[in-house]
Amino acid sequence: MITEELRFAHPILLLLAIVPVLPYLWQKWLKPERASLRFSDVRLLDFGGGHGWRVRLGSLPDVLRLIAWILLVVALARPQSGSSMDVLRGQGIDIVIAMDISSSMAALDFEPRNRLDAAKDVIRDFIEGREFDRIGLVAFARNAYHQAPLTLDYPVVLRLLEDMRLISELGAGAAGLDGTAIGLGIASAVNMLRDSDAPSRVIILLTDGVNNAGLDPLIAAEIAQTLGIRVYTVGMGRVDGEIPVPLQSGDVIMMESDLDEPTLQRVAQIADGRYFQAEDTAELQAVYAEINRLERSNVERQIFVRWQDQAAIFILLALMLLTAEIILKETLFQTVP
Repeated sequence: MITEELRFAHPILLLLAIVPVLPYLWQKWLKPERASLRFSDVRLLDFGGGHGWRVRLGSLPDVLRLIAWILLVVALARPQSGSSMDVLRGQGIDIVIAMDISSSMAALDFEPRNRLDAAKDVIRDFIEGREFDRIGLVAFARNAYHQAPLTLDYPVVLRLLEDMRLISELGAGAAGLDGTAIGLGIASAVNMLRDSDAPSRVIILLTDGVNNAGLDPLIAAEIAQTLGIRVYTVGMGRVDGEIPVPLQSGDVIMMESDLDEPTLQRVAQIADGRYFQAEDTAELQAVYAEINRLERSNVERQIFVRWQDQAAIFILLALMLLTAEIILKETLFQTVP
């Protein structure tokens, strides 16, 4: 990224600009005037003509000299313009976030509203904390869906994340699409990363259920491991017990939690990652903070600035004003000693 900057090499010299200003202001406007001649009646001086333009503009040469002085002082302070170039050394990493959008993610045991909303809030903070890493999004229920390709355009990723909905909220036609295809979620993320040449490629898979559709998660993990892609798995909710799940009618029923922790642990182990469990929003935030710490870019930012002196233009303007002042004093505003 290139940006234009302006600076003074010797800014302290700008204080010299006020040296002639104060005496000039005192002489022209602040110093009390004293009459050199006294008249008994000032009407004797009223010739009916008023003040001419030469009288009204009599101080113009002095103003031109004052401005010229200020310009010369600015030139002495050496104004410089520069183009700063932000150069990145190294590479970021590629991360694909695979998120479960099955109906069980509507459970109300996470704040502020349900599991999906809690996950979206935490993942939003995670994305905003990255700087040089490409982020991709995958959603999965019975099938897996690419939501966002690998990109550095974080506002677009965040907007697509915000638009992500539970499969049960997509209407009556989506009823047959409900399910938890963990293996397909991993495989879809692997497909997004397979052509990446980033030094580190990572999948962060979040789910609250057991694989009940599509590809075996362990096979998908082996594919990821073969391609050198690391997989972190995050299990939401308790391993056992009941969870409150709202129905479309507005009623809330209690359902058994079916988090398949052994499979998620094994997936992470095969794909050189780690497994994390979160039973509430605070723990989920801690999980993503830990992943954020583990997966850092090796990018170094260096800023180069090439400065160019711009004093010549100020000197030229000052010389033009001084020339104009001399011409005006010798012609239009010539005074008789």
